Amino acid sequence: MEALYLLIPMSIVVVFIAIWIFFRASDGGQFDDLVGPGMRVLQDDDKAPVEQQPDSKGQGGG
Repeated sequence: MEALYLLIPMSIVVVFIAIWIFFRASDGGQFDDLVGPGMRVLQDDDKAPVEQQPDSKGQGGG
């Protein structure tokens, strides 16, 4: 029975910490766009990747 005097306040503190973390994430924009990342995964890239040409600057040639 004496353990309840410790466990109940500790559980209340843990719940308030979890709620605080949720609202911090919500205010920080964590849940703004839930559909976009999933749709980007499903999009197919039909184009071949473009190879970049090396710059002629700094190559040491005249």
